[in-house]
Amino acid sequence: MKYLELTLPTPAENLALDEALLDACDADAQDEVLRVWEAPRPFVVLGYANRVAAEVQLEVCRADHLPILRRISGGGTVLQGPGCLSYALILRIGSHPALEGIRSTNGFVLERHRDALAGLLGQPVRHRGDTDLTLGDRKFSGNAQRRKRHAVLLHGTFLLRFDLEQVSRYLRQPPRAPAYRAGRAHGEFVTNLELDAQAVSSALERAWGSDQPLLDIPRAQVHTLVERQYGRVDWNLRC
Repeated sequence: MKYLELTLPTPAENLALDEALLDACDADAQDEVLRVWEAPRPFVVLGYANRVAAEVQLEVCRADHLPILRRISGGGTVLQGPGCLSYALILRIGSHPALEGIRSTNGFVLERHRDALAGLLGQPVRHRGDTDLTLGDRKFSGNAQRRKRHAVLLHGTFLLRFDLEQVSRYLRQPPRAPAYRAGRAHGEFVTNLELDAQAVSSALERAWGSDQPLLDIPRAQVHTLVERQYGRVDWNLRC
């Protein structure tokens, strides 16, 4: 598996790169990849089918000039930015039986991440709901996936030293939530790990055996996806 530690200049380019890496692996033009990155400025990311009005404090985002984008995977709306480590894992579906199904893929990936983080923290980490990792009953990692014929993308975030007060400022209470959330507000539900980003990146790298650098990325495809999709208001705010 290849390893890529790369943050592109804009939120749109970073989301586009995840999709471009998935497409390349699906077309058998690229190996499996683990990518890690951290946005220098906050931005909101909607899940593929999420409604902006139901999930985002739209007027506050506009007043603060905060970008709102939409990704190709499902799951809930998140806030990313400094102190929030993002990752993308692109795997070939045929490489392991667990990758044949949506739920089993979540378990396969998140249980490996759970074990890697528990080793760093020296305390138990739990996989809760469909795609959350928690310390006790507080979430620090949300994840989502996008499947193609031959490859799957599972990407998500780790809250390390994030400004958690921003979550309530920019995001509404989600219309759908796992049972263990029990109606809690954002500030009572999420938590930081207080770990160094490089330590977490290295733990993920070891967990997946991604010891070969990815030297070339599909830049032309990233540019095309930004123009046709991630850079367009009619994609990002379409519902």
